[in-house]
Amino acid sequence: MSLLLKIKKSPKLKLGLIIIGSLFALGILFFASIYFGAWGKLPSSKELSELQQSRATQVLSSEGELIGKFFIHDRQPVKYEDFPQHLLDALIATEDIRYYDHNGIDSRSLLRVFFKSILLQDDSAGGGSTITLQLAKNIYGRKDYGILGIVVNKFQEVVIANRLERLYDKEEILSLYFNTVPFSDNTFGIESAAMKFFGKPTSELNLEEAAVLVGMLKASHYYNPRIFPERSKLRRNVVLSQMEKYDFISEEKEKKAQDADLVLNYKNYGHDKGLAPYFREQVRKDVSKVLDTLKNKDGKKYNIYRDGLIVHTTLNYRMQELAEEAMKEHMAALQEQHEKSYGEAPPWKRNPKILEDAIKSSKPYKSLEKEGLSEEEIMAELDKTQPMELFNYSGTVTKTASVKDSIAHYLKFLNSGMLAVEPGTGAVQAWVGGIDYRYFQYDHVSQSKRQVGSTFKPIVYSAAIENGIEPCTYFSAREVTYAKGWRPANSASDNDDPHMNYNMKEALSKSMNTIAVKVLMEAGIGKVIHQARKMGIESEIPAVPSIALGTASLGLDELTTAFTPFANGGKYSKPFLITKIEDGNGNLLAEFQPKNGTSPALSETNRQIMVEMMKATVNEGTAYRLRSTYGLRNDIAGKTGTTQNNKDGWFVGMTPNLVSVTWVGSDDHRIGFRNTAIGQGANSALPIFGKLMQKMNAEPQFNKITQARFPVSPEVIEMLDCEPEKRDGFFKRLFGKNDQNQETGERTEKPEEKKEKKGFFKRLFGGKKNN
Repeated sequence: MSLLLKIKKSPKLKLGLIIIGSLFALGILFFASIYFGAWGKLPSSKELSELQQSRATQVLSSEGELIGKFFIHDRQPVKYEDFPQHLLDALIATEDIRYYDHNGIDSRSLLRVFFKSILLQDDSAGGGSTITLQLAKNIYGRKDYGILGIVVNKFQEVVIANRLERLYDKEEILSLYFNTVPFSDNTFGIESAAMKFFGKPTSELNLEEAAVLVGMLKASHYYNPRIFPERSKLRRNVVLSQMEKYDFISEEKEKKAQDADLVLNYKNYGHDKGLAPYFREQVRKDVSKVLDTLKNKDGKKYNIYRDGLIVHTTLNYRMQELAEEAMKEHMAALQEQHEKSYGEAPPWKRNPKILEDAIKSSKPYKSLEKEGLSEEEIMAELDKTQPMELFNYSGTVTKTASVKDSIAHYLKFLNSGMLAVEPGTGAVQAWVGGIDYRYFQYDHVSQSKRQVGSTFKPIVYSAAIENGIEPCTYFSAREVTYAKGWRPANSASDNDDPHMNYNMKEALSKSMNTIAVKVLMEAGIGKVIHQARKMGIESEIPAVPSIALGTASLGLDELTTAFTPFANGGKYSKPFLITKIEDGNGNLLAEFQPKNGTSPALSETNRQIMVEMMKATVNEGTAYRLRSTYGLRNDIAGKTGTTQNNKDGWFVGMTPNLVSVTWVGSDDHRIGFRNTAIGQGANSALPIFGKLMQKMNAEPQFNKITQARFPVSPEVIEMLDCEPEKRDGFFKRLFGKNDQNQETGERTEKPEEKKEKKGFFKRLFGGKKNN
C-alpha cells in the first residue's frame, strides 16, 4: 500500500504529519524572523569585517614595564603569532576539538544542545558552542527574550558565527576569540589575563599557565585562581588531560604539568590598586588634557579608555616598588607610635568638632545633602550600619560599621607623600601620594600645600650667599623679638649659651631658628622671596620674617623643584611624568621635554657651598640618624623640617642624581604629633628616605645614584674652612649690649672682621663652653 493511501486511511498519521509540517514551517519562520532582525538587528557582514573592540590604554615605565591601564574593559590585543602552540592546543582540546573541521557550527554537538538545553531547558548542559559561536557571544553578548531567550540567542549566534566563518580564516577567528574572551577579575583578552595573573605577556606563558587560563573559560569566577587556587588547579589538570587525550602532549608531559604547583604572579592594573596608583591618576589627568587637543584620522577626539593608547612615563618601576615598601614599613611603625603617645584621649576623639567637620565634608554627606535631606535625616542615614572594609596596616578588616564609624576610624591615620626626581631633567622616578590609594585618594604630592618648616632654610641661606654674605660669617644664637612681638627660639639643646656664635654651615646643619631669621633679615626679605622664585617656587610667599622658618605653604612637588638647582648646576627642573603618547600602532601622538629654568639660580661656587652645608646636616646635624641608625655611607645632602606644634614632618634627601622630598602628617591640621620627639622631620619623614636608600644600596642597578659623589672645588673647601662656633669675648659678655637689632637681626661680625676680631680672654682661655 502506498504511503499516500496509508495517510488517507489513518487520520492520526495525517494529523501527526500536519503537526510536524506546521512545526517545521514555524521553525523556518521563527529562524527567518531572527535572521531578518525581528528580534533585534544582527550585525551585517560589513560590520563584522570592521570589528573594533575597545582597548585599554597602557601606562609604561621608563624601561617599558607595564605600570597600569585605563579601561572600561581591561583588554589588550595580541597577534596570532604571539600565541604559544600549547595555548592554542589547550583551547582546541578543551573547547572545540573539531574546530578545523566545521564552518562555525558543529552539527553533532548542536543536536545535543537542542535536546538538552532547549527542549529540556537545561542551561548547564552546554557542549555545543564552538569557538566561533563563543566568539559571537563574546562580541555581542546575550539579551533577555523571556522564555524563548535561549533559542533566540542561540540562533542569533549561529547566524553571526556563519558570517564570521565566511569573513575570517581559522587563525583570524582564534585571534579574535583570544582577544575578546572574558577572564576572571573583569579582565578581557588573553594578553590582559596573562599580565594580570602571571605578570608576563602571552608569548611567554608556559604549558601549566596556559592550561590555567583556558580552564578559567568554563566559569571565570568559579575557577578564579586568585580566589580559588585549589579549584583552579583541578580545572587546569582537566585541561591537561584533554590535551593528552587528543595527543597534543605526551602522558609523561601531562603528569609532570599536573604535579606542578599553581604559582601566580598577580598584578592588579585597576585604577585604585597595583603599583603607583597616585602617579597613574596624575598621568590620567595629564593625558586627558593632552587628548582634548588631538584628533584621530576620523576627526574625533581620542578616548583614553577605549583607544588602546600607549603612554610612556619617566617612572622607575623598581624604585617605585622600593619607595612604596619603605613608606609602608615606616608608616606602620610611626602610626603605632603616634596612637600610643596620645593614649586614651587623642584629639580625634577628644575634640568632637574634628569628627563633625570630617562628616560634613565627606562625599556621602554631600551626596545626601544634594538630594535635599535635612541634617537630621542625613545623620540618621550615616548611622546605618553595613559590612564594610576598613584599612589597617595589619591587613584590611571587614566589619559591620556605619559611615560615621568609618570616618572616625580614618581620622587617626597619619598620611605621607614622597616624590623622587632626576635633578637634571625633573623626570619623576618615584611618586607616593599617600599610604593607600584605595582608602586615601587625596594625593599629597600634587594636591596638598603645607607649611614646609626648616626645609625652607636652604633657600634663605642661598639668598644670603648669592647676595654676598660669606659662609664663614658668624651669627649669634641669641633670641630676638621682631615686629608684633614675634620671638623665634631654638630647641633647648641649641639655646644653652646666648653668647655663642655660629657660622652659617653649623647653624644650618643644626637648623637653628634664631640664626635662620637673622640670615633672612641680613639678606633682605625681598631678596629671599626673589631667590625662591629663581628656584622654581610659584606659590605666594608672605613678606614676613617667619618665612625663614617655613611658614609659607608649598606643594611637595614645588619644594622638590626648589631643591633641584643644588644638583643641576644651579638651574631648577620641574617634575615631569610623561615622555610621549602613542596610538595602539606605535604612531607618535605627542612628545614632551623637561621644563628647566633658563638661567642658574645660584653660581656654581655658591651651589657647591650650599651642598656642603647640607651634607653637614647629614654628617653631623639634624639628619645624622641617616648615618647612625640607617648606616648609610652614601654622599648625601639633606634637610629636615618640622612645622609649628609638630603638625608636619619633612625631609629632603639629595644625591648628585636624585632629589627626594618626603612629608608626613595628618590630613586635619588640628591633629599634630603629640611631641617633637615623634613629630620632628628626623623621626617622622627622614626614615622613609633612609629605608629607600638602604634598599637601593642593595641593588646594583641603582649604583649610578647610590655611588655618585658631589664634586667640590678646593676654593669652596677653603671658603668653608673656619671654626663652626665662636663664643663672645669676656668684655663683650660683661659690658656688651644686645648685639642683635630687634628689627634687622644684624650678624655678629662683618665678613672682613671674622678673623681679626677676638676677645682677649677668649684667646687666652678658649671660647667653648663645657657641656
